[in-house]
Amino acid sequence: MSASDKPLIVKCPNCGCSVPWVPEQLSKPFCSERCKLIDLGEWAMEEKRIPGEPLLDSDNEDEDDTFFH
Repeated sequence: MSASDKPLIVKCPNCGCSVPWVPEQLSKPFCSERCKLIDLGEWAMEEKRIPGEPLLDSDNEDEDDTFFH
């Protein structure tokens, strides 16, 4: 197998295991369905966030419809 035939290897975002980037690896970039679900749960529980400014001020929740009028 030549160097160009080797699949890309990435690290699982959850546990850090090496994951080959091949069609057979259905959970990529995760090493397993378990790591994939752990990550999803962390996002759902808001343990992970993308940094940035909030889109709306929580005090103005009743005014959300003003953007669409």
